[in-house]
This record gives sequence, structure tokens and C-alpha cells, in this order.
Amino acid sequence: MKIAILGGTGALGLGLASRWIRSGHEVLIGSRTIESAKSACEKLNINEDQGMLNADAANQAEIACLTVPFSFQLDILSEVKDALSGKILIDGTVPLVPPKVMRVQLPEEGCAAIRAQTYLGDSIQVISAFQNISAELLQTDAEIDCDVLVCGDKRDSREQVIALVNDAGLTGWHAGPLCNSAAAEALTSVLIAINKNHTIKHSGIQITGV
Repeated sequence: MKIAILGGTGALGLGLASRWIRSGHEVLIGSRTIESAKSACEKLNINEDQGMLNADAANQAEIACLTVPFSFQLDILSEVKDALSGKILIDGTVPLVPPKVMRVQLPEEGCAAIRAQTYLGDSIQVISAFQNISAELLQTDAEIDCDVLVCGDKRDSREQVIALVNDAGLTGWHAGPLCNSAAAEALTSVLIAINKNHTIKHSGIQITGV
């Protein structure tokens, strides 16, 4: 697939991009500046023409993935709303509010994914994923023993995203409707607290009982 990573110059975006490129997908890196997008392409060892403004990346792609901090979520969505019409947006946004990132602080809409869906409207299908995966590990070749909860209101759209999760070397699970993203988003603060209190790195979740 042709995948646009919006805000793709950060750790999560670069990590997902590197893994999708290795699995054969074409990745477009979107950014608020051309310079940052092309710099990310250089890091990924792909053609600099694959780096572009967020709106252009969203327009050219079959599916998009948002990988920005919570404070930038709506700003980036405002740039790409028209270009995403009729497409799936994978939203990996976590509503962390520094400095108290170990405290769950969900937005008034209930979760960041619902916030995105409400803002974008029904012409765009928001699917929530990747909130609990270490961006640092994604940028390596390491096997990641952490599962991905995929939330969305349409099963066929979740299926498409789970296929991309698997292509990134991870295991994705149907986790119910988009409102259930509140649990995955809140869990990030819990995992940060576990990392800090137990002096470990990259804590994650796995589904048992299979």
C-alpha cells in the first residue's frame, strides 16, 4: 500500500516507516515543512521526493497514519481533513499532558481517537492503534513482544489496519469500537509508570489465553 505518515519525522513515525518499508509498502513522509520531511527520508534511505507537506502526503496515499503528540493532533488534522476524505486514518495519538505523563488525562471527548473522528466527520474512518508500542524499539530490527490493540467502528477497516500491524512485525487484535481506544490511550500512562517505578524499559502488553 501507499501509506502517508503524518508528522512522520518523530520517533514513532520513523519507526513505523522503517518497518513498513522493509515489508514492501511505499511510505510517504508528511511534515509541516518540506525540509523536515526530506531529512526524514534521508534517515530512512528513501527517495527525498517521498517527503512532502502533510496535506500532499495525505492526498497521494491510500491510507494515512497520524504520529504526533496530543498537543498537535487537531492542528495536523486541520491540514489534511479534505485530503483524507474517503480514506482510513490510523491514529496513534496518546493524550499525555506533561509534566504528569504517568497520570491518565483523557480529553473531554473521552479519548484522542474519538476527538479525531468527531473533528474529521463521517467521510473519514478513524482507527486507533500503536499507543502502547515503544517508538525506540520500532526503529530497530528487534522482535517486539508487545501486542497492538486496534479499535474502530468498522470491522473491515480494523482488518486492514491489523494487516499493517502484522506487516510491521507486531501482532494486532480487534479491540472493539473506537470508544474503546480510551483504554489503550490510558494504558500508556500506566506503562510509563511501570517503566519508572520498576526501572525497566519498553514495558508493553500481550494478549494471553490464545
